Amino acid sequence: MLPEELKALMESHGQKGYRAKQIEEALYRQRVSSLDEVTVLPSTLRETLAGDGYSLGLPELVQTAKSVDGTERYLVRLADGETVETVWMPDGDGGERGDGSEASAEEEAEEGLEGNASEFGPAAPFEAAASLEAAPKRDLRNVGALEQNGYRRATICISSQVGCAVNCQFCLTAKLGIRRNLTGGEIAGQVAAVLNRHGVKIGKDRINLVFMGMGEPFLNYDEFIRSVQILTKHIGIPESRMTVSTSGIEPAIRRFAQEPVRPKLALSLNASNDVIREQVMPITRKWKIAQLLDAVKTLPLGKREWVTFEYVMLGGINDQPEHAREVLELLKDIRSKVNLIVWNPGPGIDYTQPKPEDVAAFQKMLIEAGMPAYIRRPRGRDIYAACGQLKRTVDSPGATPAAALVEIAPAASLPS
Repeated sequence: MLPEELKALMESHGQKGYRAKQIEEALYRQRVSSLDEVTVLPSTLRETLAGDGYSLGLPELVQTAKSVDGTERYLVRLADGETVETVWMPDGDGGERGDGSEASAEEEAEEGLEGNASEFGPAAPFEAAASLEAAPKRDLRNVGALEQNGYRRATICISSQVGCAVNCQFCLTAKLGIRRNLTGGEIAGQVAAVLNRHGVKIGKDRINLVFMGMGEPFLNYDEFIRSVQILTKHIGIPESRMTVSTSGIEPAIRRFAQEPVRPKLALSLNASNDVIREQVMPITRKWKIAQLLDAVKTLPLGKREWVTFEYVMLGGINDQPEHAREVLELLKDIRSKVNLIVWNPGPGIDYTQPKPEDVAAFQKMLIEAGMPAYIRRPRGRDIYAACGQLKRTVDSPGATPAAALVEIAPAASLPS
């Protein structure tokens, strides 16, 4: 519930407005897991609320897979037994770099600590994992949980649907189909559950959110926006620290442009022309690239705000110099930056990763033409937590952790 809804609920039970504030504090700041824990409320009121069908709780983290790079992938069980996946990335993946936000400024300020090494060579300076050994010693008495645990910030990747209906050909989630939309509370609840796991203190710790997990947020538009309202008004994470990724739902992009409170936008471009894009993203049959770019141009960008275009690089499909030239032509009139994402492999998906030299050349062409271009660090690839790898691992509602087998390939079997 949003603040005004909590207030109306308390008034309907003959309570003063401060009771709504007490519930809000317990649910969204203390992040308690049951109504009985809200002991500031009289027991009679708690009993009445329960009798009227109101409950309080968080999604359950029933499984955790931990990567060699510190990334954690959670299987999150909802109240009806359905499951989604959520990812915790300590120090993020570089996705915010260059978008003009506070999160971007933090990453850029830390470049000197992290170094410029890259698996793709000097043309891709942002692939290296953070080097915390270079960080100065800190007095940890007045810092949050993140810095006490050895990293400076974290990004949480959250899901908006159980499965996905968009059917991008390079994505594991697409193989699930669509089961249902998440509610705004279920979307925000993933964040609250992960914050609890890591003891995060909002206001002290720097948390970024990306709506890039399972599902297409703009096909669950109202509940996605509701989750943004919960996260900003209640939990206290500003929208400037949130990014929503869409495969390209043209009417929803135009609607998004009118929102008074909205995250940053990332459009999954993934091809330089409609022919290739339709092959890898069938949704292109409905909305062509030109339509999507026209919709993006309606966004009222702030002075330092840039639109992010995500580009999953598929070996021999969209990674050649002619494709880079077409991308430059497409985006020439938009204040934008490009995140290049080396395709993350998954079982049953018949693509290959691009050659490192092709990725480096592609990025170099964009940069030399004046287009900011960054290579997203793959996080959690060894545990199927990277971009395009999320796949719900409990198939039946009510399944127990013991019955749920996590599909994890050994790190040695995955391409670098």
